[in-house]
Amino acid sequence: MAAKYEEIYQSLLNRIEQEEFPVGETIPKEFDLMEEYACSRDTIRKALQLLSQNGYIQKTKRKGSVVLDRTRYEFPVSGVISFKELASTMHGSVETIVTCCELIKPDEKMKVRMNLSDKDKLWMIERVRKIDGESIILDLDFLNATIVPGITKEIAEHSLYDYIEKELNLKIGYANKEITCQKVSENDKRLLDLKEYDMVVNVDSYTYLTDTRIFQFTRSRHRPDKFRFNDFARRTNTFS
Repeated sequence: MAAKYEEIYQSLLNRIEQEEFPVGETIPKEFDLMEEYACSRDTIRKALQLLSQNGYIQKTKRKGSVVLDRTRYEFPVSGVISFKELASTMHGSVETIVTCCELIKPDEKMKVRMNLSDKDKLWMIERVRKIDGESIILDLDFLNATIVPGITKEIAEHSLYDYIEKELNLKIGYANKEITCQKVSENDKRLLDLKEYDMVVNVDSYTYLTDTRIFQFTRSRHRPDKFRFNDFARRTNTFS
């Protein structure tokens, strides 16, 4: 049999999910909940603590317990997947806006990153990803123009990976990724709908063909409230 605070937690959770308590609004105060559920303050606090731990509410000194927006989109860390493929799993409207698509000379840092020679050039492509009208991802891609020639704005708007795999007949193999939290940049502020957030989730990806040639470096900036990064891990056998 569930403890009283667990029953209250489930009841409040159901009411949040049914939007009796909408996102951004507060749930009733502790005293009111004590009367409604005929229980002690300690029991109510345990239920609220569970809601807070699971990301449904945020306790504030001024407002009380505010209902949080838990709409997040899955972003598979271990997979190599295009935004077009990811967008097919999402609900609502999805739009890609290309803000830059040009051929550049790599600097010394990028030469090292992508194993480039002095003769190589890069495609620099900046794209804003809008979901349900909000700009919440900023992608900056650098692609080796010797390996991936002929990129246009239209290709970047549609899908780089479709072009690489279906038009150029190249086989994308694997990627190394690094995920960090970073302060927002001026460019983030200019292009993203950041609301009150002053941090973004930054994902740096180094992507290789099956023949082990690196062809792409991507820096992807995400508004933190909208994305959940997931992976699958298995413990390997140890013999110590």
